[in-house]
Order: sequence, then structure tokens, then C-alpha cells
Amino acid sequence: MAHYAIGDLQGCHAEFMTLLERLRFDATRDRLWLTGDLVNRGPDSLAVLREVRALGDCATVVLGNHDLHLLAMAWAPATVRRREPELLAVLDAPDAADLLSWLASRPLLHRDASLGWTLIHAGLPPQWTIAEAEACAREVELALDADPVALLAEMYGDQPDRWSPGLAGPARLRFTVNCLTRLRFVDSGGRLLLGLKGPVATAPAGAMPWFRHPERATRDDGIIFGHWSALGFLSEPGLRCLDTGC
Repeated sequence: MAHYAIGDLQGCHAEFMTLLERLRFDATRDRLWLTGDLVNRGPDSLAVLREVRALGDCATVVLGNHDLHLLAMAWAPATVRRREPELLAVLDAPDAADLLSWLASRPLLHRDASLGWTLIHAGLPPQWTIAEAEACAREVELALDADPVALLAEMYGDQPDRWSPGLAGPARLRFTVNCLTRLRFVDSGGRLLLGLKGPVATAPAGAMPWFRHPERATRDDGIIFGHWSALGFLSEPGLRCLDTGC
């Protein structure tokens, strides 16, 4: 059995199929991890969703910010400032309800202790251990399952920007969503700098990639993530960034 991890697909179905062919991926034997953002920007988000769903249990997908935006467009449209045209084909598809329900049931974090790796879309605040990250992810997943409209309606916003165990309600859920699906940079105090998106070299003084914070509690854990195309491919002990912009 081989385990493969692939970065953000962003609606690029043809490239995904070419990659699986080059890997000689065998769904009866191999396992596939996908860093989220299955949809948007590329030409065929609908085909990507159908393809990954058809892979069944051999594929593990974590939710990305574009995936959550698709769900918000479908189920909480009043809260969405921009309706992405690339996603309309998904909403208009005859199997839209099934695809959206499947997507909403994906986790925000997947941890395999036997492999020693954890899969997320974006980042982790320096204060969280892997166990805390997993617990917070499960809280969001339960909220999304219980009342998706309420969760998605409260999802947008950059505050709170610093972790506290006392966070509760929508603020706690929003913080978790922002870390796991949007985070790139933090400051020395561990605050989320969600407005920063570019290459590390262009970041202002005091900003650093979330995984470079000197007090990061997960520095001894293996983490696979995507979301940061300006960072590109990164491979170093305990870290893999796989978002290469397809």
C-alpha cells in the first residue's frame, strides 16, 4: 500500500487524472490524501467533486476555504459577498445535493498516528497542540453537521485573531475555521495575520509563516498542508506544503 498526498486541485480535473495515471494509483490498494480546495478557479470543479467522491474510502479530503465558500453559496447565500462563477455549475448540477452533502461531511483535520502525519488545508496557531487542533476541528465538524446554515453564516470575519481556551460559541468556531482553512502568517505573539497572502520574502517586519513561530507547539509533529501557492512546494522534516497552483 502506498500513501500519496496531493495539493489543492482547484477545479483542475484533467491535471488530477493525469497525476493519478502517472502515479499508477490503484484505488483497491493505495490511499490518497487531498489538502482541500477541491473547487474554484479551475475549469471543472464539478468533475473534480464527482471524481474524488467516487474514489470512496481510499481518498481522504480535508475542507479548504473554497470548499466552505461553495457550501455557503448553496446553504447561506445571504452571507456571501461574492458568488464565484466557477462554482455555479456545481450548484446547478442534478447531483448537487448529494455532492454538497458529501463535501460537508469531510473533516477539517485528519490525523494518522501510525504514519505520524496530520493533514490540514492551511495552518495551525502556535498555541495549539495536535490534540487541541483535532478537538477544535471536531467542534466545527459537529456544528456544520448539526446546523450548517448557522455555522456558515457566522464563518466570515477575521476576529478573534488570537487563541484563548475561553473562546466560545461562533467566535471559537470562526477562529478554528480561519486557522485550518485560511492561515498563512502569524506575528511573534501568535496572532493570526489573515490579511497577508504573498511570498514569505515580502512579508512585513514581525510577520512569519505559522510554521516558523519559535514557540509552535506542533514543531515535533508531521504536518501536510496546502493553501499557500505563493509559498509553493515545501519539503522539510515534519512539513510538506503541496499547493503549487496546480
